[in-house]
Amino acid sequence: MRNLSGPAVKITSRPGAHSGPIVGAMCAHVLLAEDDARQAEVLRRYLESEGHEATVVHDGEAALEYARRRPPDLLVLDVMMPKLDGLQVCRLLRQESDVLVLMLTARSGEEDLLLGLDLGADDYLTKPYSPRELMARVRTLLRRVRVAPHDTALRRVGRLVVDEARHAVTADGTPVDCTPGEFAILAAMARQPGRVFTRGQLLEHTSGIDRESTDRTIDVHVMNLRRKIESNPRRPEQLLTVYGVGYKLTAGGQ
Repeated sequence: MRNLSGPAVKITSRPGAHSGPIVGAMCAHVLLAEDDARQAEVLRRYLESEGHEATVVHDGEAALEYARRRPPDLLVLDVMMPKLDGLQVCRLLRQESDVLVLMLTARSGEEDLLLGLDLGADDYLTKPYSPRELMARVRTLLRRVRVAPHDTALRRVGRLVVDEARHAVTADGTPVDCTPGEFAILAAMARQPGRVFTRGQLLEHTSGIDRESTDRTIDVHVMNLRRKIESNPRRPEQLLTVYGVGYKLTAGGQ
């Protein structure tokens, strides 16, 4: 166990804890940043019960340091934490990593939701929630970054190249750093260039349709993508709005 800036307990799933395959044998290393020790223990047990390895930290500085030293597959990140809050951790970590981030918060306002997504969070769960609901979100996020073995083709759309096998995007040959949520949207649209996707359809490719996500969630992801892939985000040429319907990805002027 590493000596971090806050208390941390590394838990590895016990052999024989399950009677069958867990979510397609999709076990992951999950970093859980939650300052409520009792809640953290409950969530740790649920993660362990599905075959995941869980590391628990209780403050933002510990979460950031651990994520840098041993990047997890998924970071479950409470917003309200000592030393650094979850929003600060997400902002700093997103500058250097595309790790999946699921934010937990007692705040329920739309502005807080959009702020978290704008900073690069992939999903957002409002307290109070049930551990079973959180585990459903974890499964959805982990499934989203899995690529089927047959789905390895490069998808070229104008100046963009989307490589699902390597989870990579380039624009005019320059790497584009996408969050997993942004990549999921771009990959879905790149499979069918020119098709108009409604916000609801794009939600199905990100976090799924649930009570937390809204059409505005997709709008934030699209806004962030335009900043990264368009020469002029205010006058997009590839990721276009179809007013009253949704969005489409085109080859642009290429």
